[in-house]
Amino acid sequence: MADEELEAIRRQRMAELQAKHGVVWSQMDGDPSNDQQGQQEAKQRETEMRNSILAQVLEQSARARLSNLALVKPEKAKAVENYLIQLARSGRLSAKVSEVGLIEILEKVSQQTEKKTTVKFNRRRVMDSDDEDDD
Repeated sequence: MADEELEAIRRQRMAELQAKHGVVWSQMDGDPSNDQQGQQEAKQRETEMRNSILAQVLEQSARARLSNLALVKPEKAKAVENYLIQLARSGRLSAKVSEVGLIEILEKVSQQTEKKTTVKFNRRRVMDSDDEDDD
C-alpha cells in the first residue's frame, strides 16, 4: 500500500470513530462545532478527490458497475477503489478502465480477500473394546 493511501484510510477510520463516539475535543478550550465542521469539510474534500480520480480512470459502464457493487458490498468496492487510485497515482494505467477490465480487477481482489474454510475432524479415541478382541 502506498503511504498516501494508508494515511487516507487512517483519516477515514478516525472520522468514523469520532462520528460513532461523538465529537472528540482536540483542545480543552476549543469549540467542538468548528472541529466537527472542519472534519466534515476534510472528509467531503477527500470524497470529491476520490470521485474525480475514479471519473478520470473509469469508463462510464465500469463506474456504474462499481457503484452497484458499493451498494451490495461496500468493503469490496472500497478496496477496488483504493486499488484503482493507487494504480492511477503510480502511473500504471495508460487508458481508462473498461467494464471488462474492472471485472478482472474485481476477480483479482476477490481472490486476494477470499477466505478459505477448512474443516478438520479430530476424532476422539476412546477405550474401544473392538481393539482388544483380536484373540
